[in-house]
Amino acid sequence: MRIYLDNCCFNRPYDDQSHLRIRLETEAKLWIQSDIRNGSHDLVWSYILDYENEKNPFNERAGMICKWKKYAVDDISESTELLSLAKLFLKCGFKKYDSLHIACALTGNAKYFITTDDGVLRKSSLIEKMQVMDPIDFIKEVLL
Repeated sequence: MRIYLDNCCFNRPYDDQSHLRIRLETEAKLWIQSDIRNGSHDLVWSYILDYENEKNPFNERAGMICKWKKYAVDDISESTELLSLAKLFLKCGFKKYDSLHIACALTGNAKYFITTDDGVLRKSSLIEKMQVMDPIDFIKEVLL
C-alpha cells in the first residue's frame, strides 16, 4: 500500500508532547514508520518534502527526516502536470505547499495521504482518489 506523509507528519515527534493529541499522533506516526521499514507500506517521497525539510531551522531534525527518503519506493519530481494539479487544489482553498504535497501524493499513486495539518484534514473531502487522514485514523483504518 502506497502512502505519503507530509512535512507536518514527519515533524510531529518534535512537537510539544505534553498535549495528548500530539503524543498519540506521534505514537501512531512512529508505528507507521515501523511498518514502512518492515515493508508493510510503500512510502512515496517528493521534491516538496525535500524543499520544506531543507528550510527546517533545526538541522538535527532535518537530518533525521531526510533519512526517510531512502525508504521511499518513489520520489516525485516537479512537472508541468503536477503543477497544474496543484493549482486545482489552490483554487479549492489549500495552501501552496499543501497543494504541492497533495499533487505529489496523487502523482505517486498514494492510497493514503497522512497529515497532522488541521487545515488539510478539514478539506479532505475535496480530494478524490486518495484518502486523507491523520496518523491515528490511519492506524485504526489499517488495523481493523
